[in-house]
Amino acid sequence: MQQHKPKKIKKRFRNSWITSLVNITLILVLLGMLSFVLINARRLSEYVREQIGLTLVLKDDLKEVEIIRLEKVLSLSNYVKSTRYIDKETAARELSEELGEDFTGFLGQNPLFSSIELKLYADYTNSDSLKMLEQEFLNYPQVEEVYFQKNLATLINENVRKISLLLLIVSGLLTFIFFGLINNTIRLLIYSQRFIINTMQMVGASKGYIRKPFLKRSFWLGGIGGVLANLILLSGIYFYQTELFGNINTTELQIVAVVIITVFILGFVISLLSTWLVLNKFLRLKFDELFY
Repeated sequence: MQQHKPKKIKKRFRNSWITSLVNITLILVLLGMLSFVLINARRLSEYVREQIGLTLVLKDDLKEVEIIRLEKVLSLSNYVKSTRYIDKETAARELSEELGEDFTGFLGQNPLFSSIELKLYADYTNSDSLKMLEQEFLNYPQVEEVYFQKNLATLINENVRKISLLLLIVSGLLTFIFFGLINNTIRLLIYSQRFIINTMQMVGASKGYIRKPFLKRSFWLGGIGGVLANLILLSGIYFYQTELFGNINTTELQIVAVVIITVFILGFVISLLSTWLVLNKFLRLKFDELFY
């Protein structure tokens, strides 16, 4: 009977570490998924804001060279993402398609002007920037009028700001919860060995000597958990590519690399930090307090 007890203790000890490894791996997977959500949410907000367009209505007597020169100047500016020149005939055709009838035949002429449609970078789509750019565009001699939906731009910016704030708060709470879950996992693991820690203190072992094996195991626990979590995340990305016919460009590969490295580092940091904090608590406990 006595020979079987050490085996049972080793088995329980091994099972506790396996359970902790599984818990840490799953939590790191959730942290990785949360990172992807945050990054893609930011990219989505930038995409929505970059759909805010400005229309530069051009003067009617412009030569083609002047229009080409203006379009080139706009394309080379830091705030313009894309330009599209629309001549009078194209504008009339597109409007006729929207109305479902040819209005030029009714009016006897084409009253529309040539124009250039602009798409701005997300950083320049807030209300103040749009007002400044409106005045700047009006200073061009080729431009007759600048048109954009001010109310729509304000509404989009306000909604993006509110959603970003809400997402930031939720992400902070989830990160705190995930950290707490890993901390509790480490706490339970060390709690099962509290009497061993106390015995080592009673025979004169220093705190550094007691911490060393626990920190070493936590180092490997966080590292292995990070590797397993990244393998699961990469498997999900591979499934997205093969089964859902997704395309990942160079920018997205960089984002994936950042998330993978972040998850790997978090595995080490959270595991070691939790172990250090929990160990310090148990090292301060007296023998009588170990039973509570």
